[in-house]
Amino acid sequence: MKIAYISTYPPRECGIATFNNNLMRAVNANFPGREALHNGGFVVALNDSENMQEYDYPAEVKYVIRQNHQKDYIRAANYINTSDADTCILEHEFGIYGGESGIYILPLLNRLEKPLISILHTVLKDPSYVQRIIIREIAEQSSKIIVMSNRAVEFLTSIYDIPAEKIQIIEHGVPDVEASADNPVKNLSQFKNHRVLLTFGLISRNKGLETVIRALPKIVANHPDVMYVVLGNTHPGVIKNSGEEYRDHLKTLAAQLGVSKHLSFINKFVSEEELVNYLTAAEVYVTPYLNEAQITSGTLSYAVGAGAAVVSTPYWHATELLADNRGRLFDFKNAEALGEIVNELLDQERLLNELKKNAYAYGLHLRWPVIGAEFIRVAQEACVNHDFRDKILKNSIVDPEIMPKFSLTHVLRLTDDTGIVQHAKYGIPNLKEGYCLDDNSRALIMALMAYQRNKSKEAFELLPIYLSFIHYMQTDGGNFRNFLSFNRQYLDEVGSEDSFGRTIWALGYLIGCAASNSYREFAMELFLRSFPHFKALTHLRGMANTIIGISLYLQVTPGDEGMINELNRLTQPLLDAYENNQSEEWQWFEEKMTYDNGILPLALLHSCEITGNEKAKEVALKTMAFLDKLTLSNGYLSPVGNDGWYYRGGTFPTFDQQAIETMAMVMMHFQAYKIFRTPKYIEKMFLSYKWFLGENTLRAPLYDHETKGCCDGLLPTGINRNQGAESTLAYLVSHLTVLKAFELEYEYNKTGKLFETC
Repeated sequence: MKIAYISTYPPRECGIATFNNNLMRAVNANFPGREALHNGGFVVALNDSENMQEYDYPAEVKYVIRQNHQKDYIRAANYINTSDADTCILEHEFGIYGGESGIYILPLLNRLEKPLISILHTVLKDPSYVQRIIIREIAEQSSKIIVMSNRAVEFLTSIYDIPAEKIQIIEHGVPDVEASADNPVKNLSQFKNHRVLLTFGLISRNKGLETVIRALPKIVANHPDVMYVVLGNTHPGVIKNSGEEYRDHLKTLAAQLGVSKHLSFINKFVSEEELVNYLTAAEVYVTPYLNEAQITSGTLSYAVGAGAAVVSTPYWHATELLADNRGRLFDFKNAEALGEIVNELLDQERLLNELKKNAYAYGLHLRWPVIGAEFIRVAQEACVNHDFRDKILKNSIVDPEIMPKFSLTHVLRLTDDTGIVQHAKYGIPNLKEGYCLDDNSRALIMALMAYQRNKSKEAFELLPIYLSFIHYMQTDGGNFRNFLSFNRQYLDEVGSEDSFGRTIWALGYLIGCAASNSYREFAMELFLRSFPHFKALTHLRGMANTIIGISLYLQVTPGDEGMINELNRLTQPLLDAYENNQSEEWQWFEEKMTYDNGILPLALLHSCEITGNEKAKEVALKTMAFLDKLTLSNGYLSPVGNDGWYYRGGTFPTFDQQAIETMAMVMMHFQAYKIFRTPKYIEKMFLSYKWFLGENTLRAPLYDHETKGCCDGLLPTGINRNQGAESTLAYLVSHLTVLKAFELEYEYNKTGKLFETC
């Protein structure tokens, strides 16, 4: 059984690093001699430095990930997959991985072809949106989730919706050593002739050490031989940001309280053998953490394992581990109560020894070799039950059951009697940014699709708002403005060609799928009034959107020769652009791929559907295949990022990924399916749609199940949590397109005929 461990690792000073080193040795301790060498496993270590040589890692570290380098995570997955590891163990703590809340770990896990066991060192009661996503995705990718307390199980099932059968409790391991008969620590000046209160671990403000110092005057008054020893270095992150400010603060506090002589710092990182000596040399071990949100404490486990008399604040792990008279609890920041408990224990040797005896007895089943054997059993079970082919199938089969229930909740939140507001701060409308024509045109399309699907009353009531907005933004000459302030003041004289084209698309769609004759006639009036401006279009995407609108218009008015001629005229610049820029390696319309890329092949698909233009069909298929190869080849959609475009011969920009790219891909493949009736386009459409649900570069869903909105994009560090109109409408249009595709596919498979319905 060879295991690949993903974790921080010594000599990096980190609690997770120490835990993983202990776990690896504990697993190996269960294999004798030669077998231990063969099954030794290896470590993929996390560096908190850009310098790969920052730490002098031991031989078992075979690969190093720089915390903030995304590509290192992908390379690490490939390394593990091609190794002889049977399974993989992940040590998870949000802070040791890169990106927002450590989101960079998700692409690595998604690419693993080995069974995965994940150990969660932190389970938050009130996770952020991204933190909840990360834990749920880790659970999804894992054969088993390991936690160290019952409270963690409770949180995972009730807050993160993780099935209880996927979770297993394996408590924190402790050293398998006994105190020296002649304990050298007792001869140290801090211990000799003193009754010692001890705290150990990396020092930082959240450890609450000032509570113990504030209790010292009361304790010393009864027991003048007491010494409070703080064993451990200051946390490296604290040193980096504020030096020894906290340690100095504690010394100053002790001086102010007149107990400086009863406080001693031993600033060193000790071995396990040394630590057991320190713990058994002390009278009382104290963990004075400041709040309950500590699901696991390695220092507490070590103290219990060594048979120390523990006094602690009632954080989550302490309430479980110190139950049944294995320790004593006092309230957070309550120095008075701490002083009373310590005095009682020092006064009554029987009570002190009883705590030590109970803790030691419980700690025997926490010894590392015992814990290692439990992990071996979990790993063996994971290997037996793992089938990577299932993972591939799960990610490729079209499954409507995974789609969230359609909801207009967030759209209604963003919409007032003027129109739909452009932007949002998180899920709250940002009224300062006002409105734009782009979004109201998209909203009109979405509302029409929703109404035609199930005659939704909510959707029907939105139609006049968006149509009225379009009317308000049309100039007397038939062109359109784009931006409107919240107090309904025009912010431009003429909008962009993109916003013009998207509005023509919306009007064309309304003409073909109007909810009533009055809407159709109104849309026709606005559409025809804008017609003279078609000839002024010069940008490809403005033309493409307009082509789609004209094509939709011609589906219900096929005899309009003038509009057919205009459709052919607007199609030609796209064909010319392709001919002028394409090569064997570059099947595209421009020297670079920018934004809303799927709109260009989509427009040609619409055009050839109306006109039968074979050249338009040929170019649409070539450019669509080129776009698919670039963005879908990893088994999920990774659209061209907006952080610098993709230039011919350049580097593909991964971020920032935008929702409108995904909507264009969904609609492009849907249109291709309508024309060619080839199932692969349905599969690609659904694969593109799943970008919203987490099948993406960061394995992070952008659809928010709480607000029913869609986050604005995928950033290098995580998710843009704002949920504006563009992204939310892109999601909803994509969702409705997928539902329509399923209906058409069902009808086609049943009858052999493809019926188009709005």
